[in-house]
Amino acid sequence: MTGCVEGLVDPAFRAVREVFEANVADGLDRGAGVSVFVDGRAVVDLWGGIADSRSGRAWERETACVAYSCTKAVTAAAALRVADAEGISMESAVGSWWPEFDCAGKEDTRTADLFTHSAGLPVIERTVSMQEAADPAYMAALLAAQEPLWEPGTRHGYHAFSYGWLTGELVRRHTGASVGDYVRRHFGSALRLGVSDPEQVARVEFPPPEEAAWTGDPAPIDAATAARMARAFRDPESLIMRASTNPRAAFGKPEVLAGGWPAVGLVTTPRALATFYRDLIADALLPPEVLRDAIRERVRGADAVLESESAYGLGFALPSHNMIVPDSARPTVFGHPGAGGSIGLGDIGNQVAFAYIPNLRRDWLAGDRRAYRLIEAVYRAL
Repeated sequence: MTGCVEGLVDPAFRAVREVFEANVADGLDRGAGVSVFVDGRAVVDLWGGIADSRSGRAWERETACVAYSCTKAVTAAAALRVADAEGISMESAVGSWWPEFDCAGKEDTRTADLFTHSAGLPVIERTVSMQEAADPAYMAALLAAQEPLWEPGTRHGYHAFSYGWLTGELVRRHTGASVGDYVRRHFGSALRLGVSDPEQVARVEFPPPEEAAWTGDPAPIDAATAARMARAFRDPESLIMRASTNPRAAFGKPEVLAGGWPAVGLVTTPRALATFYRDLIADALLPPEVLRDAIRERVRGADAVLESESAYGLGFALPSHNMIVPDSARPTVFGHPGAGGSIGLGDIGNQVAFAYIPNLRRDWLAGDRRAYRLIEAVYRAL
C-alpha cells in the first residue's frame, strides 16, 4: 500500500504533482506533503502516502511531521522579532543582554554570532537528559558556562542542537515565554514546538542503508567532500556527531515531541511551514529591513562541523552544499533544510514560499533529490 496523492494544484504547476506522485509511487517517499505559494496564492498543496507503516495510517491533509532543522528558521525569526522590538543590535555583545554568558572566553561574542553558527558552542559538553532538554532555562545556563571550541566570530560550524537554546534565549529573557509559546502566539498555532498528542504525528521511518544516499543522479557534491562527510558521520568523536547526538533521542518518542527543542523539534504540516515563509516574504512577521538584513550572507565557506561548505544569514541558510537547490532558485532564495529531506524556503525576488516534509529519512549527507526535483518543477513553472 502506497497511499494516494490528494490535494490541489494550479494547472500551471501540474509538473509538481507529477514529481510528487512519482516520489510516492516509486517508494522514494513513504508519506509526505508539499506546499507552495506564489505571490501569496496557494498553487500547490499536496499530500499522500503512509503516515505510519505499522498501522497503515494514511498521510492526510492535517498530518504533521517532525521537520527537524527547518525549526531553526522559525526560531531565528522569533528571536529576530524580539531583538528588533527590544532594540538589540546584532553587533552588540551577547553579555549585554545575557550577563551569565559573559565568561570563559565568550566575552567578545556578538549577538550575530549566535545566529550565524559562529559562537563556538556546537557541542553540549555535559550529557543532557530528555527532562533537562525540555527546560530552556537549564539549557541556557549550561551553554552560558561553557568555553567555546573556537574564538567566537572567527569561523562558523553548524550548531545542530545548541543553536535553538542560544538564539531562543533572546526570546525567553525578554518575553518570559518559551520559543514554542512565542511562535504559536505570533506566527501561528500550526507551528508547534512541544506536542502533547503524538498519535497525530507521522511516524519517522528509515530506508535500508543502501537506499539512504543520493543515488541514481549525479551527486550534488564532489566525491572528496562526500567521503569526508561520510567519515565524520561514522566517527562518534567527530564534531557533527557530538553536536547532533546530545541529547540522544528518537524523534518518535512522546517525551521528545513534547520537549519543544527550539533547533530541531518543530512538528508541523508542509502547508503551515510554507505559510510561515509566505508571511515572511510579505513582511507580515518581521519588518522588511529586519528580514532583508537577516537573509544577507554573513558567513560562507568550510563549515567546521559539517565538513563541507555552508552559508548563512542571520539564522537562515543560503544555497550551499548544506542547502542544495536548483540554479534557478539560487539568486534570492533563503530558508533551512532539515534532516531526512525536509526543507522550507522563501524567495523575495520570485515571491515563492515552499515547504516539503517527508517521514522517510533519505539523502542525509547533502541535500535530497526528492525536494530538489520538487523545487526544480516549481521554478520551471514560474
